[in-house]
Amino acid sequence: MSTLKRFFQDTLIYGFATVFPRLMNFVLVPLHTNILPAEEYSVNTVFYVWAAFFNVILTYGMETSFFRFFSREKEKGRVFSTAFIALTVTTVIFAAGVFIFQDSLIALMDLDPFYFQLLFSVLVLDTLVVVPFAYLRATGRPGKFAGIKIINILIYVILNFYFLWFVRDYPQYAPQFVLNNYGPKDIVGYIFMANVAASGATFLLLLPYFFRTRISFEFSIFRQMWKYGWPIMVAGIAFVINENLDKLLIKDMISEEVMGAYSGCYKLAVFMTIFVQAFKMGAEPFFFNHSQKENAREIYAEILKYFVICGSLIFLVLVSFIDVFKALVIRDSEYWMAIGIVPIILLANLFLGVYHNLSVWYKLTDRTRTGMYISIFGAIITILLNIFLIPVMGFMAAAWATLVAYGSMMLISYFLGKKYYPVPYNVKKISFYLLLSVGLSILSFSFFRENYIVGIAITGVFLLTVFSLERKQLYKILSQ
Repeated sequence: MSTLKRFFQDTLIYGFATVFPRLMNFVLVPLHTNILPAEEYSVNTVFYVWAAFFNVILTYGMETSFFRFFSREKEKGRVFSTAFIALTVTTVIFAAGVFIFQDSLIALMDLDPFYFQLLFSVLVLDTLVVVPFAYLRATGRPGKFAGIKIINILIYVILNFYFLWFVRDYPQYAPQFVLNNYGPKDIVGYIFMANVAASGATFLLLLPYFFRTRISFEFSIFRQMWKYGWPIMVAGIAFVINENLDKLLIKDMISEEVMGAYSGCYKLAVFMTIFVQAFKMGAEPFFFNHSQKENAREIYAEILKYFVICGSLIFLVLVSFIDVFKALVIRDSEYWMAIGIVPIILLANLFLGVYHNLSVWYKLTDRTRTGMYISIFGAIITILLNIFLIPVMGFMAAAWATLVAYGSMMLISYFLGKKYYPVPYNVKKISFYLLLSVGLSILSFSFFRENYIVGIAITGVFLLTVFSLERKQLYKILSQ
């Protein structure tokens, strides 16, 4: 089996582990937007913005560091044990700090005290399973990884439907102890409680992996992992800013209603997010494990080309049929005011996926600090454009800021990669596929909106073009 074919197969498995939870979250969007008014949906958004921010701080780049050192360390148990102990100890210290300063943190985050407690319960549980999950990926156990992820999301989705739909609309069938504590006016809190339950179940399922190796903390290994990982943590914080600052600023500079609508429509980019995340899940351990192969750089180049082809197709289909997805997912027309952001956010996420692919150069050459600087640059662009343009352009400025930030990061990473770790990317073909997809999408969205016959024809044009240019390579990959 060819290396590329094996990569695509592993990525499909990890992709399913990513796609299924994301699709289930996608299924919840109609439930949430139908039950929650836009103002209350903004509370849900704020909760997960803070969750993303603290998740980056609590893991401090340890997941990527784990892959880097696990792939080259002979006694792999030392890496696992050191990473696990480090994250456990820092999480316990964090929990103690939260307990001491919780009043100040509640005021800073503008969260209900009960929501605050739920948030940090989720954070602690999710941080403790980072290393066991990374271990499953690094040792080539995508099936186990996928199974636990699926159980997690099923618990979350089932509890969402139970509390937000079944108990709310059919209370006569609910147990009395549930009804005694049920507050339909505080419905958003049940979303967060479902998350705690799902995270708790995941923790219990991965508990056996906590005892798979002898307890050993190697300070020399930790020092190397910290040196490699802390720039990734800073880059992660910058990424959270790029992804979420717009929503907080819209809330403060415009209104909670507009922020809720913006966040709801933002969810329509989930298919691109799924694709990018699935790629990242499979690619990160693959890049490290194959870095010593003779033809590694040629393989990386091919992977990027096919990533762009698939991402461009997803972008084109979603833009051409945007009103179909809008009606299926966001049933409350109150949210549709922000539908114009979707093509921009989709393209921004495609650029982010290309950036993740290009990031192989600084991860393999241990220049994670340079990657940090690129991410900080993107965050600065996001902050400045949002602050100065939202008062002028409204919420559309936030979408354009995301596109400019990720596009800039992509270009900077490409040119720096040429210097430090040159990979023979086929820039002409990659650029052609991107431009073709964007051009056809503009044609569909601006001139043939809701004309689905034209949408199908435009998608066919793109697929035929790709097939005519790539058929020999595709036959070669599939036949091996």
